[in-house]
Amino acid sequence: MSKTRKFRLGAFIQATGHHVSAWRHPDTQIDAGFNFEHYKEITQTAQRGLFDAVFLADSPGVWGGAPETQKRNGKLVHFEPVTLFSALSSVTQNIGFISTASTTYEEPYTLARKFASLDHLSKGRAGWNVVTTGNENAALNFGLEHHPEHSQRYERAEEFVEVVKGLWDSWEDDAFIRDRESGIYFDQNKLHILNHKGKYFSVKGPLNVGRPPQGYPVIVQAGASEAGRDLAARTAEVIFTANQTLVDAQEFYADVKGRLAKYGRSPDDLKIMPGAFPIIGRTEEEAQEKYEFLQSLIHPDVAWGILKNYYKGVDLSKYSLDDVAPELPSDTNNNKSRLKLVKDLATRGTLTLRQLYLALATARGHRTILGTPESIADQLEEWFNNGAADGFNIMPPILPTGLDDFVNLVVPLLQKRGLFRTEYEGSTLRENLGLRRPGNQFAAKQVDERLVLA
Repeated sequence: MSKTRKFRLGAFIQATGHHVSAWRHPDTQIDAGFNFEHYKEITQTAQRGLFDAVFLADSPGVWGGAPETQKRNGKLVHFEPVTLFSALSSVTQNIGFISTASTTYEEPYTLARKFASLDHLSKGRAGWNVVTTGNENAALNFGLEHHPEHSQRYERAEEFVEVVKGLWDSWEDDAFIRDRESGIYFDQNKLHILNHKGKYFSVKGPLNVGRPPQGYPVIVQAGASEAGRDLAARTAEVIFTANQTLVDAQEFYADVKGRLAKYGRSPDDLKIMPGAFPIIGRTEEEAQEKYEFLQSLIHPDVAWGILKNYYKGVDLSKYSLDDVAPELPSDTNNNKSRLKLVKDLATRGTLTLRQLYLALATARGHRTILGTPESIADQLEEWFNNGAADGFNIMPPILPTGLDDFVNLVVPLLQKRGLFRTEYEGSTLRENLGLRRPGNQFAAKQVDERLVLA
């Protein structure tokens, strides 16, 4: 690891881009969700920019309401991320792949198997974004009448992650002898049967995939509720968070890093990477023009749809978009941390409903930054140098051009300032993020037991 602290950068890619109406922009790839060449292009662009990883959010169900209210949504359909990343790993060399998968609607064995496979196929570049799923519609796709409660989802998630790690440790790194002469394929002393029996899962093992090249794919987490923060401190190695102000980001950073010692971890064991939605212009005026053009693409139906997503159970029919935003509900069984962030956003500036939906249309509560390449670099550097971030997940407004602009115009400035790498440090995602490779928990336990007996 370099002694000089460096930016970590992820490219959070959302088909046509992060703006709610990105697909209507003339510079976007309109069929991006099902266009492999598009994903290939933007992933190779991120690799050219020396990003640590590309990141894909995902949900096991369609977000939102009925087809008549979703007909203007250009983000409904897209590739399943592990499948897509398996293909992209064959046309890239260094960049990591962080894929979302749900602990609420998947099973530990199949998830452990597919992420171990991705890590092997990519030669150690896989990461798992652990989510409990805030999408209530997903329940009906899995034979459930109701979405599980928030606290139950997080309790299940803790056990889920431990089971997955145990399965990844089914085989020691050198378990497979493959000796033709003796006829021995593996050393049976280096096979470990999990035999897990817990509150939510009963999983025997072993996994029918060898131990991942990274030991474990990098564990990423995005929740910022109280339960989410504690889960991150216990299990995550990267956390993707949404913060609007430097003060909020500093509070989150200090709080989560401060919880690590309780679990025997050091601050360097967890990288905190807030989302940043950059609109880049050669001048401030050009950046503002780009922003205003994007916002002009939002149809009124989409605007009200954004608002109704947060004002659940509130009758908005008596309001106009120019009315001051009414108080938001205080609780949800979906994404608690995001509701709090939006509530803070609405009350902090006494926004109108129009101003609120415009703020959410860009990055859904993540930080929107406008300006010249120098201004964008300054704004990111301020957070990096003031205890608010270890790096950033860059959320291009439109794709592919939004990522092109960041790589071509901002990355060179970060490099010139000595804040960002000029070449990859290693070949795996862990090496590039500066994260240690975990040992096999069962092999370590056997060593400890032998030491005690001796």
